[in-house]
Amino acid sequence: MTLYTGSCHCGAVRFSFEADPIQKGIRCNCSMCARKGALMSAEPMPLEKLNIEAPEGALGLYQFGAKTAKHFFCNTCGIYPFHETARFAGHYRVNLGCVDGLDPLSLEVEIFDGKHLL
Repeated sequence: MTLYTGSCHCGAVRFSFEADPIQKGIRCNCSMCARKGALMSAEPMPLEKLNIEAPEGALGLYQFGAKTAKHFFCNTCGIYPFHETARFAGHYRVNLGCVDGLDPLSLEVEIFDGKHLL
């Protein structure tokens, strides 16, 4: 297992988690993910495995449609660091572009058809 750390652009929202070495990410084609263009962690993780450090008021929340997914963003810089998934309540994926020392452009990419999920 590897300890990963990360943050939004300004550093107000920080996170860490342990996982097997990251070798791929997921891109979703739903309206939200297509617009933000982020590469997300391939494996959803339960909240107890994702350590989030953010002062009160630092995290914003955006939901749409059925409002089952929770898309979080930094209220200062606007960066999306992680979200709670629609398919696995209580489980999160992180924005691999926010993970320290990880080059998301070098990773294998899997496409998820979230556009036709519902």
